[in-house]
Amino acid sequence: MALDDEFLQRDLSQHPPALTPGYRSSVLRAPRAPLLSLDATLSEVTGPVFRADELGPLDHDLIRNYAHGGEPIGERIIVHGRVMDENGRGVPHTLLEVWQANAGGRYRHVNDRYLAPVDPNFGGCGRCLTDETGAYVFRTVKPGAYPFRNQINSWRPAHIHFSLFGSGLAQRLITQMYFEGDPLIRNDAIAGTIPDASAVDRLVARLDMNAAVPLDCLAYRFDIVLRGRRQTLFENKLQGA
Repeated sequence: MALDDEFLQRDLSQHPPALTPGYRSSVLRAPRAPLLSLDATLSEVTGPVFRADELGPLDHDLIRNYAHGGEPIGERIIVHGRVMDENGRGVPHTLLEVWQANAGGRYRHVNDRYLAPVDPNFGGCGRCLTDETGAYVFRTVKPGAYPFRNQINSWRPAHIHFSLFGSGLAQRLITQMYFEGDPLIRNDAIAGTIPDASAVDRLVARLDMNAAVPLDCLAYRFDIVLRGRRQTLFENKLQGA
């Protein structure tokens, strides 16, 4: 028998309801019973610890880490920022994994049937560790928008998926990053499920010309806040605080 304090109420001021018919996939994915909060075991909260020597030298460079004799097609960009706690302090040694569509809006996945071509020089995934100040950086190409089978003429705006690991595999948070100025954000069925406009805005990376490389690539800044009033909205963190 579950105790009352084992139930976690989703914070509907920021998070959408689990069942959101406007986003059709939620109809099948939404849980039918209250979620339980289970205590983590000692092994889950103490490891494994991620080290820089476990990453490959090109893991953070999506332009080069899958190249097969050439470079990927598309707008070259740098994405950088900091992972911070609620007080603005950097969180070091956080493992970030990213995955995305190519510049044409197609994922390198067997189930992606979009008519845009697969880029032979772009794998669409990478990873990096934050440094002692919580800073991270990776290089990639700007992903393209793509249609999906939600409603008639539904399109996903350009976005990059983020997975963050703390000190162990059980401490994983998932979110996605949009790009400043993208008009498709306001029509996105997924972003549209978020009731708090400021929470959506915290998912938008800002153009950062100071970090751009002249004659090479633009840059976008995306800071990630783990807790508190300015928390980044995570898809798998229900409390919202």
